[in-house]
Amino acid sequence: MQDVVLMDDKIILKPLEAYNYEDLVDYAISQPDIWKYATVGLEGADGMKAYIEAALADRAIGKSYPFIVFDKQTEKYVGSTRFYNIDQKNKTLWLGYTWYAKEAQGTGVNKHAKYLLFQYAFEVMGMERIEFRVDNTNERSKAAVKSIGCTLEGVLRSEIIINTGRRRDTAVFSILKDEWFSHAKEALERKL
Repeated sequence: MQDVVLMDDKIILKPLEAYNYEDLVDYAISQPDIWKYATVGLEGADGMKAYIEAALADRAIGKSYPFIVFDKQTEKYVGSTRFYNIDQKNKTLWLGYTWYAKEAQGTGVNKHAKYLLFQYAFEVMGMERIEFRVDNTNERSKAAVKSIGCTLEGVLRSEIIINTGRRRDTAVFSILKDEWFSHAKEALERKL
C-alpha cells in the first residue's frame, strides 16, 4: 500500500504523516477521556507524538497502515484509524486503533470510514477477513462494530494490559468477504 487516499461525500482518509501531529495534538490534551479504553497512552502532547511515531514505524515495516480522518462537513481532522496485523498470505487484517474527537462521535464519520476501509480491503486488497478487537467493557464501541455488520466471535479473557494498567478482556469481532458481498455492504450503504 502506498499513498492510499479513500474518500466519499462525508470524509477523507489520508495516510497519517508526522506533520499530522499538529492536526491531532489538541485532542490528546483537551479530551483525555476519549482514551479511556486505549491500549496505548495518548494523553498529552508527548503521548500523541509517541502514538504517531509508533504508527509510522509500523507502516515502514509493513505491519500497519494508519490513516488520519478528515471530516468534510467541519473541515477538520477528527481522528485516526488503521489497518494492522496485515497478513497477505492468509488474506486477513485487523482494523483498529480507531479514535475520534468527541464532536465527531455519533455523526456518521465512523460508518463512512468503515465503509471505505471495508471496500478497499475486500475489493482492492482481496482480503478474506477483517478482525476487530474491542475492550469488552466498551459498550459503545461494541455496538458500533455490530452496527457495521460484524459478528462477535468470542471474548479473550484477561488478554492484554491497557494503558491504565488494567487487564483487558477483549471482544473479538469479524466480517468476512462473502458477508460483505452478500449483505453487509448493502446494509451499511443504507446507513450512510
